[in-house]
Amino acid sequence: MVEETTDVVVVGAGLIGLAVAWRLAASGIQVTVCDPTPGTQTSSVAAGMLAPVTEVEYGEDDLLALNLDSVAAWPAFAEELESLTGLPAGLHRTGTLSVAYDVDDAAAIRRLAEYQERLGLDVQVLTGRETRRREPLLAAGVAGGVWVPGDHSVDNRQAVAALLRAVEVTGVRLVRQKVARVLTSGNRALGVELESGDTIRSGQVVAAAGPWTAQLAGVPDELRPPVRPLKGEIVRLRVPEAYRPALQHTVRATAKGFSVYLVPRPGGELVVGATTSELGYDTRVLAGGVFTLLRDARMVLPITDELELVETVAGLRPATPDNAPILGPSGLDGLVWATGHYRNGVLLTPITAQHIAETVLTGSVPKAAGSFLAERFRGSHGGHRADGDASGRPKLAR
Repeated sequence: MVEETTDVVVVGAGLIGLAVAWRLAASGIQVTVCDPTPGTQTSSVAAGMLAPVTEVEYGEDDLLALNLDSVAAWPAFAEELESLTGLPAGLHRTGTLSVAYDVDDAAAIRRLAEYQERLGLDVQVLTGRETRRREPLLAAGVAGGVWVPGDHSVDNRQAVAALLRAVEVTGVRLVRQKVARVLTSGNRALGVELESGDTIRSGQVVAAAGPWTAQLAGVPDELRPPVRPLKGEIVRLRVPEAYRPALQHTVRATAKGFSVYLVPRPGGELVVGATTSELGYDTRVLAGGVFTLLRDARMVLPITDELELVETVAGLRPATPDNAPILGPSGLDGLVWATGHYRNGVLLTPITAQHIAETVLTGSVPKAAGSFLAERFRGSHGGHRADGDASGRPKLAR
């Protein structure tokens, strides 16, 4: 069996893992990323909404702050990525329009808008006529809307392609194998063992395996992150030339109490999502899910019937009990979590990469990430602090 050595092993080559690897490699760290199918799982299925305001939930103030930081970081992140790779990062600054199908839906989104305004967020409540003025192809009966100028979208597949190129350019080694287990000795992670039996020794391991993170063998049961898979189905449609652009903004609609979003791409694609179901690791696309999405989409955008059905696909979101990510020390020295991003993986890619790279390089968790430590699910046990505790300083192996 082969035994190799690197500074940092990143487990998982989705958007989060690739962005973390890129940031670390750019700082001169030797990085190896392990994933049997880079960029093809959760990161390739998402619609890519950057919607911290539109999707704000009551009582999730810390997550809102992190989401706002990351949406603000996306333009510079995309510009840097495109400059390095020559590839589009997929950022589309279009704003988002929340749409209400009937008067009950309108009352619901107005209540949310009042909450958003109390938080100081930039929203504008619209009448039905004002809503259709922004998107003329919406259904004539649309009852109202809310305009959110700061919520945008990213073509996630373009972002994945650019990050794969970025890690290549910065010298990251990509190993197309599954990690069989994390190697440990006492209370320290020493690297990983691959399915082939080969091992990679490292000073730090970053676990960014999305919904599969909790399945990493070798991690003590009491330290496993409470991440579970939440299935989501989406539909990709193609808009005929005669109707383009069918939508100029991302539309998040509430139709008879059901939520659906429609995300336009510059090339004429329209992404419709998403279902949510607890079915373990099942990624079959079910007829009922596709029916529901198309039914809700055509209520607010009647021309949906005339669009070409290009793809139906299902992915697994890495969900946590409080809908927020798990970032930072795992409780096992040398093992760092970058997981549990649920529906915000694309949105949180820049800020996660920034925080995890700082944690690995300095041994200190950035203050802005302090609310997202794994220990919030375990209670206080004297682990790493979020204010600059240097006790977790990485021991980088060469």
